[in-house]
Amino acid sequence: MDDNQLQSSFSVTLTFLNESDVKEDLPAASLQHQELTLQVHRELEDINLNITDEFQDFHRMLISWMHLRRDQSVFRQRSEDSSALQYFQQQNMLQDFLRTATYQKAMLLNEDDFKDKVVLDVGCGTGILSFFAVQAGAQKVYAVEASTVAKYAEMLVRSNGLSNKITVLSGRIEEVSCPEKVDVIISEPMGYMLLNERMLESFLHAKHWLKPKGMMFPTQSDIHLAPFTDEHLYMEHHARSNFWNQSCFYGVNLSGLHSSAVDEFFKQPIVDTFDMQILMARSVKYTINFLEAKEEDLHRLEIPFVFKLLQSGLIHGLAFWFDVAFVGSKMTIWLSTSPTEPLTHWYQVRCLLQTPLFAKMGQTLSGHVHLIANKRQSYDIHISAVVDQSGFKSGNSLDLKNPFFRYA
Repeated sequence: MDDNQLQSSFSVTLTFLNESDVKEDLPAASLQHQELTLQVHRELEDINLNITDEFQDFHRMLISWMHLRRDQSVFRQRSEDSSALQYFQQQNMLQDFLRTATYQKAMLLNEDDFKDKVVLDVGCGTGILSFFAVQAGAQKVYAVEASTVAKYAEMLVRSNGLSNKITVLSGRIEEVSCPEKVDVIISEPMGYMLLNERMLESFLHAKHWLKPKGMMFPTQSDIHLAPFTDEHLYMEHHARSNFWNQSCFYGVNLSGLHSSAVDEFFKQPIVDTFDMQILMARSVKYTINFLEAKEEDLHRLEIPFVFKLLQSGLIHGLAFWFDVAFVGSKMTIWLSTSPTEPLTHWYQVRCLLQTPLFAKMGQTLSGHVHLIANKRQSYDIHISAVVDQSGFKSGNSLDLKNPFFRYA
């Protein structure tokens, strides 16, 4: 509703009835009711309210409120009410040695970036990164957590005697008010394939509180992708749909749903790990600089690729992993989820093509990966690929929110 429509609506609401209007519009009303209405009407006329001035005051207040609600609802617009509660299991993350140790190392080895500084921890969970910031010399840490875990973070802060150093702010970073501008923003916003859970947008949103020339830990990320061959995985995924190929399940023919079941199973990205030998080309990477990127940059990503194949065979899909860099004033520390590195709780992610593509060594596979943010705190993945020399094409559309956890 624009300003003119709003004012028109407001004016209509406050239009006063004349005496004939009352008689025509209220034929069944009692005479006493009519007289009371007219009395009120005349009293209002006597008061001679300045409706225009009052409307302008009201309108300014309403617009201010609408702007406030719009700012506060950025997170809500991209999430379901329950999604903020669906955090990775805290113990699982804390026990990921590579993750936890790398964060601590990145801060302690760049202690000059934290000493006597004000730090903002976005999505703090139990607050482990806030404790690391204090260990590195931070003067003050504001730890923001949207889920009920915030109360446990507060308990840990008190039990560690750091209430004078760490303040837990319960709520979404999009909605809380940080008491002051900060020198450094820290967070662990990565999900499967880097982007799942859409926490990166909250990390970027927090830059509203970052001082000019402030720092972000992590500072940038690289998404890696490469084609792979894995006949066993492809057939295993097909076999998952065999249940729906039964012609007599308690007397019911289920086979009419088999094709749909295959499609649904192939929409699932596969979370597991693999041997690098299945990769058919060197990976390409897509870089996101957190200091430069905006929230809206993550609403829709397009990753083009051209792979020169190092072996002949069937291409069954694309494999994904990511690295993040902590760029400090003294040194840069990397955290990698590559299949060549020790395993983390992020594993790697593989997206199957619905139809494998045959290619020979030396040929090129080109195409695009489109990642489109959705309101389920995740992304829809659309892959298109073609073997340039033969023209053979394939692709798939997948739901990153609904992966198949194959590692168990």
